[in-house]
Amino acid sequence: MIGLLAGLLSGLFGIGGGIIVVPALVLLLGLDLRSATGTSLAALLLPVGILRVMTYARTGTVRLPVAALLACGMLLGTALGARMAFSLPEITLRLGVAGGG
Repeated sequence: MIGLLAGLLSGLFGIGGGIIVVPALVLLLGLDLRSATGTSLAALLLPVGILRVMTYARTGTVRLPVAALLACGMLLGTALGARMAFSLPEITLRLGVAGGG
């Protein structure tokens, strides 16, 4: 159900991982925050990344030059964020999730 809701919201609004899945994995399944984040990333990568892009591309609504620039920034930001996640105290991560990521 968590995955279904996250996929639905992600397809509609571009959200899901940090707003739906991570808190649900912590609250409903008892995962620690770092495990919930890693699990969410692993689960969302293929269905969100590939299927959504294919669907939007078929309608001509993917702007590849803009997407490429965003991807470069996201690659750097994700690498930095992932490293920071392991150097920050758990309470700081919890506050970030509670504040909307």
